[in-house]
Amino acid sequence: MYPQDYFASPLDGETILAGTFGELRSNHFHSGLDIKTKQREGLKVYAAASGYVSRIKIAHFGYGKALYITHPNGYTTVYAHLQRFSDKIESFIKKKQYEQESFEIEVFPTNNELILTKGEVIAYSGNTGSSGGPHLHYEIRDNLERPINPLLFGIKVKDSKKPIVRSIYAYPINELSHVNNSNLKQKLRLIPLQNGDYKVEDIKAHGKIGFAINTIDRQDLAANKNGVYKIETALNGMPNFTINFKRFSFDETKHLNRLIDYPHYSEEKERLQKLFLDTNNPLSMYENLVDDGYVMIYDSIASLYKIKVEDFEGNTTIIDININGDTTPVTETAPSFTSQYYINREENVILEKDKITVDIPKETFYDNFFMDFQVHSDTVKVHDNNKAASKYFTINYDITGYSQEDLKQLYIARLVGWNDFPSYSSTKQKDNVLYTRTNDLGTYCLARDTVAPTIEPVNFTDGKWMSKYRFLKLKIEDKLTGISNYRATVNGKWILMEYDYKTDMLVHDFKDNVVKDTNNNLKVIVTDNVGNSTTFEATFHRK
Repeated sequence: MYPQDYFASPLDGETILAGTFGELRSNHFHSGLDIKTKQREGLKVYAAASGYVSRIKIAHFGYGKALYITHPNGYTTVYAHLQRFSDKIESFIKKKQYEQESFEIEVFPTNNELILTKGEVIAYSGNTGSSGGPHLHYEIRDNLERPINPLLFGIKVKDSKKPIVRSIYAYPINELSHVNNSNLKQKLRLIPLQNGDYKVEDIKAHGKIGFAINTIDRQDLAANKNGVYKIETALNGMPNFTINFKRFSFDETKHLNRLIDYPHYSEEKERLQKLFLDTNNPLSMYENLVDDGYVMIYDSIASLYKIKVEDFEGNTTIIDININGDTTPVTETAPSFTSQYYINREENVILEKDKITVDIPKETFYDNFFMDFQVHSDTVKVHDNNKAASKYFTINYDITGYSQEDLKQLYIARLVGWNDFPSYSSTKQKDNVLYTRTNDLGTYCLARDTVAPTIEPVNFTDGKWMSKYRFLKLKIEDKLTGISNYRATVNGKWILMEYDYKTDMLVHDFKDNVVKDTNNNLKVIVTDNVGNSTTFEATFHRK
């Protein structure tokens, strides 16, 4: 189905993965392969096939510096977290950056502007954007912009190791169901077998139940905890559930939180993949569903539930669970919470108290539930963060009575961590309302940021000769609301400075050849997210 020899490896040497396709990440599925670069930057990145550059995007976060190549066969390859582009692409994009006077940029070249041949150097690997370390993020997308597992196109990775199962849970699905006489979810005892498979201590169950699993895969040449390729289940020899990480769309990736046990993740930071299809789950990766993957136990007959976990190379791990039907009444039931605030997912809901309003569009959440909504002064609790949201909802503060001077420094913050640190939530104002759009439940408050960003020169001092230096470097920081924007000029002319939020560094490359005078006046203005700004000025000299 997929061409096996069309795409070459984008890097020299053996392909070793730090991340696999479909891997469970924070609020999304991983859309490509993370290829290791031996913790180094600056490795040559090659065009996997002939084509043309159809998109270039540079951002502080996300993919950082990213390149998109469209190929004659209809596929697009993506190369992300790049250090820099090849000379011809770098020249093209820097011209656009100077025209727009912006480091962050997105352009869509025509099909005859940047033509590439297979194996041509297009960039150098890096660590830009939200990368957690040097590597190359590589994707293959179809003509509908859906990412496809690149391993399906013939990329070879050494992997002779079976997937590892770290934990497994059983779930009574309704109030009439139980596992081991409990209506609460149960962690089951895994028993490793000599061949690498597992069995589970026998369980007693009744009614409608489901299972969830925490599983990882490791390749031969790396210790990374990667995602698996496929999980299948069967009840008494009959298949009843398959999830397969071959392809998905970006529209559905947010629904990862419906695949996992989100309340468990919010509390334990462990991603359990549910081996059943919850209501209101739109994901497309499921196959061979019988009873949506649930197990129905309504008599005293023993059943065998089997889970098969598989990586791309076909290494499989089997888990056997013996289920003994048990009609004994439930002895332990799950606690319930009620309040006057009921969230019906089929309706728009407005919660209001004092000067705070929360607007929740319909279908924001996957389930109906009673919300814990409390307001104390300028602090609002919008439930605990144990319900996944697939849409943004809005928290509004009526700021009538605040002076315009006060409003300049006010923002909405989410209280996080053991010490309730006020974490900035993107805040906007319309008329007399301060608001934020978020998809995280939790506690929010009004906070004030009165501290302007700091700017410190790194490799120069005022009046220094910099003829022998290639780069001009400054460190910028804002500890409360974060950096919103910055602008740098030399002798009144805008210069490109690349910002790396991970190191707080602003860097100008003199090879841009825009600084041509001997005596130069540098001016840098940095503004935070509530409008506090700092201006730094200095002189330097070059010949």
